Amino acid sequence: MDYCAGGGGKTLAMAAMMDNRGQIHAHDTDRNRLAPIHERIKRAGVRNAQVLVPCADHSALEGRMDCVLVDAPCTGSGTWRRRPDAKWRLSADNLAERVAEQDQVLAQAARFVRPVRAAGLCHLLDVCDREHASCRGVSRKQPRISTPAACRFLGEMCENAHFTTIANTMVALSPLKTGTDGFFIAGFQRSNP
Repeated sequence: MDYCAGGGGKTLAMAAMMDNRGQIHAHDTDRNRLAPIHERIKRAGVRNAQVLVPCADHSALEGRMDCVLVDAPCTGSGTWRRRPDAKWRLSADNLAERVAEQDQVLAQAARFVRPVRAAGLCHLLDVCDREHASCRGVSRKQPRISTPAACRFLGEMCENAHFTTIANTMVALSPLKTGTDGFFIAGFQRSNP
């Protein structure tokens, strides 16, 4: 499941990785952000993606996903190299709001994954990755999510020397090292209820 699918970029990437086999469920709570996904899926010839209707009951999918990708709403700090003005619009209140929103999104997404692994992405600010307090805090706030766990997805990413591997369970992408936006990615494992 691509839980925060937006326009579908990650859904399309997963479909390509899966060679159009299996099933991907694309979810987003905002119809406007999700709207472009339909045309993009059609244009790319993707046959293994289903777009979930926002606000509909998706309880039949709970506990059935092998992996849930959560690209939770963030501060956008990873884009500051190409949008430096954005840092001046971020306040302490905005940051606290985003962290609370990320906690809520992760709790909602955790319902869908089997007791295996999920991957989550967030911004590069200290509140997220300093000693990985935010990631360690996930297990305290979400009793069904264990401490960060290694997963195949992160293992494959870590083979690229440009990534900074953190304890084999987390990856940081730096604009300086990778030429990309900044990202922080952590793998989590869901325990049995």
